[in-house]
Amino acid sequence: MTQSISPPRGDTGKAAPGAAPPAWRALVPRADVRILSLLGVLAALVVIGGITKPDQFLDTRNLQLVLTQASVIGVVTVGMTFVITSGGIDLSVGAIVALASVWATTVATQEYGFAGVLFTAVIVGVGCGLINGLLVAYGGMVPFIATLAMLASARGLALQITDGQTQIVTIDSILELGNRDSYVLGIPPLVLVFAVVTVIGWLVLNRTTFGRRTVAVGGNAEAARLAGIDVRRQRLYLYLLSGLCCGIAAFLLIVLSGSGQNTNGNLYELDAIAAAIIGGTLLTGGRSTITGSVLGVLIFTTITNIFALNNLQSDVQQIAKGAIIVAAVLVQRRTTSTT
Repeated sequence: MTQSISPPRGDTGKAAPGAAPPAWRALVPRADVRILSLLGVLAALVVIGGITKPDQFLDTRNLQLVLTQASVIGVVTVGMTFVITSGGIDLSVGAIVALASVWATTVATQEYGFAGVLFTAVIVGVGCGLINGLLVAYGGMVPFIATLAMLASARGLALQITDGQTQIVTIDSILELGNRDSYVLGIPPLVLVFAVVTVIGWLVLNRTTFGRRTVAVGGNAEAARLAGIDVRRQRLYLYLLSGLCCGIAAFLLIVLSGSGQNTNGNLYELDAIAAAIIGGTLLTGGRSTITGSVLGVLIFTTITNIFALNNLQSDVQQIAKGAIIVAAVLVQRRTTSTT
């Protein structure tokens, strides 16, 4: 008879009298240091922005803009964090966002109003995630190849739907969500959606069986299988989750831009992966933090905003992002080797 062993939940696990403390507790202080380090980097960027462009950067409207822009890629990053935690990767998230946004803003779809646009964006995202999941989990394809194929296909289909044209949204109830009149206590609705997705993602990853299974699959898929976890089904669910996040992000982007374009979501996959990595998620799987991923998104969005306010070239911005990614990976390798 095989006895399944459940990993400790949260911080409630207790070692038996006289036994050594569980190994997972050693990660808690390190995780706290990582989060504090990210907060320190974000605070330093705020100081830099405040010094270089005090009147513009610290303006309430600009800070609201930073948070709003972070919301779209942030929702995508939450889904990406789950996929990477399981040891996978999703290179198609940007293309899925583009496809969902243009499919949801066609004239035929807009005839169904707010609900029709939202439903279409979400269902297209989930559908693409389903295809990715089936190819990876049951088709035996390497995640890199499967999602790369989806990237090309989704971009091509988005271009075919739009014929290279911008599709303007004409539904007032959607456009009004981007107006300041719809802000709740000064917080844009898109930011509230991002906050809700973040909280749900954190709870699912840290307080549910689904989250523990995700970590187990990423840590050692064979051991997870022997423990009774259906690894293939778990991976399918994770790509469905990533597709769902892409669908939600597509709708947020529609609200933000008031249109659907085949160029939407350009390089989102790189930004989402980078944000997850600097947040502490291991590319090899088995360890992640939603909080760190969100801070990574805020760091990158703040950098972009500071560069824009100071009229610096985008190539310099990309170099800075690349340097941050390299530094984060080197730190990961060092901390992993000492664990």
